[in-house]
Amino acid sequence: MSKQHHSFQAEVAQLLHLVTHSLYSNKEIFLRELVSNASDACDKLRFEALNDASLYEDAPNLEVRVSFDKDQRTITIQDNGIGMSAQEAIDNLGTIAKSGTRDFLSRLSSEQKADATEQGQLIGQFGVGFYSGFIVADKITVESRRAGLKPEEGVRWTSGGAGDFEVETITRPERGTAVTLHLRGDADEYLNAWKLKSVIGKYSDHISLPILMEKEEWKEAEKEGEPGAMVKTGEWEAVNKAKALWARPKKDISTEEYEEFYKAISHDFEKPLTWSHNRVEGNTEYTQLLYIPAKAPFDLYTRDKHAGIKLYVKRVFIMDDAEALMPGYLRFVKGVIDSSDLPLNVSRELLQESRDVRLIRDGSVKRVLGMLEDLAKHDKHEASTDADGVTDVVSDEDKAKEGKYSQFYAEFGAVLKEGLGEDFANRERIARLLRFASTTGDTASVSLADYKARMKEGQEAIYYITAETLAAARNSPQLEVFKKKGIEVLLMTDRVDEWALGYLQDFDGTPLQSVAKGAVDLGKLQDEAEKKAFDEAAETFKPLLAKLKEALKDKAEDVRVTTRLVDSPACLVVKDGDMSNQLARLLKQAGQKAPEVKPVLEVNPEHPLVKKLDASVHFNDLAQILFDQALLAEGGLPEDPAAYVRRVNALLV
Repeated sequence: MSKQHHSFQAEVAQLLHLVTHSLYSNKEIFLRELVSNASDACDKLRFEALNDASLYEDAPNLEVRVSFDKDQRTITIQDNGIGMSAQEAIDNLGTIAKSGTRDFLSRLSSEQKADATEQGQLIGQFGVGFYSGFIVADKITVESRRAGLKPEEGVRWTSGGAGDFEVETITRPERGTAVTLHLRGDADEYLNAWKLKSVIGKYSDHISLPILMEKEEWKEAEKEGEPGAMVKTGEWEAVNKAKALWARPKKDISTEEYEEFYKAISHDFEKPLTWSHNRVEGNTEYTQLLYIPAKAPFDLYTRDKHAGIKLYVKRVFIMDDAEALMPGYLRFVKGVIDSSDLPLNVSRELLQESRDVRLIRDGSVKRVLGMLEDLAKHDKHEASTDADGVTDVVSDEDKAKEGKYSQFYAEFGAVLKEGLGEDFANRERIARLLRFASTTGDTASVSLADYKARMKEGQEAIYYITAETLAAARNSPQLEVFKKKGIEVLLMTDRVDEWALGYLQDFDGTPLQSVAKGAVDLGKLQDEAEKKAFDEAAETFKPLLAKLKEALKDKAEDVRVTTRLVDSPACLVVKDGDMSNQLARLLKQAGQKAPEVKPVLEVNPEHPLVKKLDASVHFNDLAQILFDQALLAEGGLPEDPAAYVRRVNALLV
């Protein structure tokens, strides 16, 4: 075909504008990303060739070559992997198919994210590595031919990163892809073999196929007074170890190598919080190298987000994002699993049904939960002194873990809670890892075990409340009697909380009780005088409760006196087992159907407003206001806000 001009997808154009008009503190990201892409292309060819060996053509040895031309001011990263057809070049290089792009771009272009280092991290985390070439290049040329196509079916893709690109058919004898960067004026440092080798060694030493560069040797000056120079010999040599890092003994791998490997497979610039590298033997043999990230990706809550596990079989790449190897609530985990038992032609369908895969998945989940438990154990590690005056020595390794679980939980705690409903076998372990804010503190640092250990004598339940914000939870009228009696209540503000706790009825034999559901029964924490006063109030207020119930028959399931209120005149609760108003609102906001559940209005018989209500000539209006104010106090909105305002105004004049 002749040259065709195309415009980038809108999101790509925005991304390129940001890349080409921003300064980056770590420009060398481009080489890591492009070498990683080349390696992936070779992995994909190796996998497809399992069923069709002819795809290797006459070049069975897979490799990546990196070269530079000082005169032309270019760097070329070339692989003999799967390659691209013309349509694939248009689709893959002209669009971003990944979800969450708009959200990513809005974060990247925000004034609050203007820091150059932060922007570089965002590029890496989001995985749009090809476009990082424009950090150092003002033009990129890609020449490619997909394995299996004829030489005359090659393609050349060219763009200056200004919003459009050109595509044309070329004759390309060799399969694979060559990406040529035409460098900007400020990128001359990369026209140097030593610099390129050092970047490759830093980021790509683990890649399991050779990365080749042309050898250079020193050539003396031909004339006296002229400088010598390094010249290329025409021979190519590997500049990386070309051995899968996870296959090497742990004792031979440095902390820096583990961290750089994580950055390469995750496209993250942050160091991981922790990792686990193990060889598992027994009925199923496999190697796992699993990482816990320090920061959540932007698409963590996207429904189609998959786990970040790469599956290899006998070091042959099989697939990215192998969701069968890690449950959804651990989708933040990154890493590699290399099995010795799975068949090389394993398919996604087989992954779902394989007994070996289930064993690998179970073992990997236990490993991740163990890593989290270890971080949690050391989160607030302090040296202690025993009865003999001997002080426990805190190791440097333990000190390094301090605070990491709090950091993890701030990023991934809401996702971890999903495990209560997804993983019955590990529900108890997950419950012990959860942390919440409470009426004793603002930070999510209280575990269920902590809460239970400091329950008041005679307390028979773990109390909690769900709300949209921490302020709404802390100031809820439903907490008044608990505050008065000094009973701690857990404050839950994640959207997933109420759904997740529906699967956790108790913790170590102690039931969990929402303070917004059912009647308050404080059991032994309520003295006989309080019980007697409540019974008397319930009897005295029967006529008033009947009138309120009639006035609010379209809104309230029931009206009753309460013991949970101290300062407020009324609050709303639901019956045990019913969906809370908070969860119903969240479902509706998400566009999902929620059952219509009428709440119960509880009134405080000691409040002056309630005492005067029966004699008021504005009884019906006050009843409606009382209900709507109770709704506002828990974060809801009146069904008819204008009518609520009119009623209040009428009483004010």
